[in-house]
Amino acid sequence: MRLLLVKLSSLGDVVHALPAVTDAARAHPGLEVHWVVEERFRAIPALHPAVTKIVPVAIRRWREQWAGAGREILDSVRNIRAESYDVVLDSQGLIKSAVVACVARGDRVGFNAGSARERVASWTYRRGVAVARRQHAIDRQRALFAGALGYPIPVAAIDYGVRAERGDASGLLLAHGTTWTSKHWPEPFWAELARRALRGGERVTLPWGSKEEEARARRIAALAPGAEVARRLDLRGMIDLLAHSAAVVSADSGIGHLAAALGVRTLALYGPTDASLTGCRGASVTNLSAQFVCAPCLKRQCGYRGPPVFADTMRVEPACFATINPERVWQTLCGPAVRT
Repeated sequence: MRLLLVKLSSLGDVVHALPAVTDAARAHPGLEVHWVVEERFRAIPALHPAVTKIVPVAIRRWREQWAGAGREILDSVRNIRAESYDVVLDSQGLIKSAVVACVARGDRVGFNAGSARERVASWTYRRGVAVARRQHAIDRQRALFAGALGYPIPVAAIDYGVRAERGDASGLLLAHGTTWTSKHWPEPFWAELARRALRGGERVTLPWGSKEEEARARRIAALAPGAEVARRLDLRGMIDLLAHSAAVVSADSGIGHLAAALGVRTLALYGPTDASLTGCRGASVTNLSAQFVCAPCLKRQCGYRGPPVFADTMRVEPACFATINPERVWQTLCGPAVRT
């Protein structure tokens, strides 16, 4: 069987599809998976042995420069249409991913109208699969693949199926970057955690992927002398850095999900978001969730309007993170991994 998988972005979402690819390859020995993905995330599908071809697209970049992207778009269309497929699976359920799936030659399948993130996307599929919304994103992917490819939803533990050399792993990586303003663990907390790790003899590394993240990393390092600010890395370089780290503490971000997929000891911090729906998953993962009156609120901006909340005389914003202070994180990190 030949499958074209359309899963474009973001980093965490792409990682979430990997266990479903493993399930499909086990259910259909000899399955050949081609994967359409945003160019910046192409290193993720390359980690899975069942993925034999990666078809990069650049929809995010094209949106900013449509006028000069015509030839590149046509080349991508030709690349997608170069082969025919038994199944073209849109596992993202967005209008943009559905448009990409429509370009391909094959039986188009995706979430049905009640399951897709954007209902209109389901109108373009020849078959729609009903998948419950209130479950973890990885479980939704596994259920979609099973329904699309005709096998029972697996009950076995997830297996990302990644190929990555761990080598000699050492040091603590602090993945402080994330998207929503409300998901940022306070900088003084990162600095205190770094100081505790350094006092414990650990090497501490602060990665970054944008100018804003670089500035934050340098501010944290200034408050924790001895912490190292990594050089800027592409995704392939970040994979190597994660794979050679003994442990990762991460905000709710794609880097945390990638660390979990690589089998790195991962501690992920959840304030406004719901770990039961998008938490890191894996044998060496612990998710710490805020225990606060309005958490998880699922809001990009903190909407808390109650009295100020303090931790060690410092006012904490977003307030929910006062329940996940550096002491709690450090003690959890020093203990055994607990899957949540």
